[in-house]
Amino acid sequence: MVQLHVKRGDESQFLFNTTVDAPLETVIQQITAIYNGRLKVDRLCSEIPELADHGITLPPNMQGLTEEQIVELKLKDEWEDKCVPSGGPVFRKDEIGRRNGQAPNDKMKEVLTRTVEEAKALISKKQAQANICVIMEMVKEALDQLRGAIMIVYPMGLPPHDPIRMEFEDQEDLSGTQASLQVITEDECQLWWAAKEMQRGKKLQDYIGKNEKTKLVVKIQKKGQGAPAREPVITDEQQKQMMMHYHRRQEELKKLEEADDDSYLDSEWSDRQALKKQFQGLTNIKWGPR
Repeated sequence: MVQLHVKRGDESQFLFNTTVDAPLETVIQQITAIYNGRLKVDRLCSEIPELADHGITLPPNMQGLTEEQIVELKLKDEWEDKCVPSGGPVFRKDEIGRRNGQAPNDKMKEVLTRTVEEAKALISKKQAQANICVIMEMVKEALDQLRGAIMIVYPMGLPPHDPIRMEFEDQEDLSGTQASLQVITEDECQLWWAAKEMQRGKKLQDYIGKNEKTKLVVKIQKKGQGAPAREPVITDEQQKQMMMHYHRRQEELKKLEEADDDSYLDSEWSDRQALKKQFQGLTNIKWGPR
């Protein structure tokens, strides 16, 4: 199997296994699906803790308003009584006014928190350091775990405007957000290796040969953004080790230089003729009047 270390810019994403005769069209499609799937899991893992702390999202026309404004405008959240967490709610006010404050109790909150950590670990970038490939089944498993936890805590479901429900139903609206800049659609995804774009319509072996044991660092890029930066010749860790070695070598040379200092030859104790001079009475001779 050919192992691809997928990066976005200089940031490691995941490992992906394929074969040299795999069409690049298929490889790009699979890599894009995993990449965007991981982003979806990350977005859910960022939003679910807010649900655990402050309950469901308010309707868009009520978000950001004070209690006085809501009363004055005679607005009511019709989903508050429908979407009640298991075991009853605990009031935790959302200071930014985005959620209704009817949060799950501590036991249900623990279910959500624990599941978020498990899902994040499943698709973590640390999997690449452990030489574990992230496959689409792992992304789906992480999504299923999160969906199951939501169903346990909110058996009646979430409001249709809640971003968590919209993510699960693939109806999320990311326009105008930082998250939208991270997503790469399959049509605009490009795969780069060794400063070359790997063209659709070709096979992987057209670029790397027929060795199935090859390991490559490839970078995904949006169409029109140009070639990504080349990989550094040495890694940060290798550079750190080289600097440490250089520093140790400098210290060793400094000590050797001090050890080579021959100023001691002017000392009396280093004079090989000292004993002879002593017998001949030639020591402590001084010139000049006394």
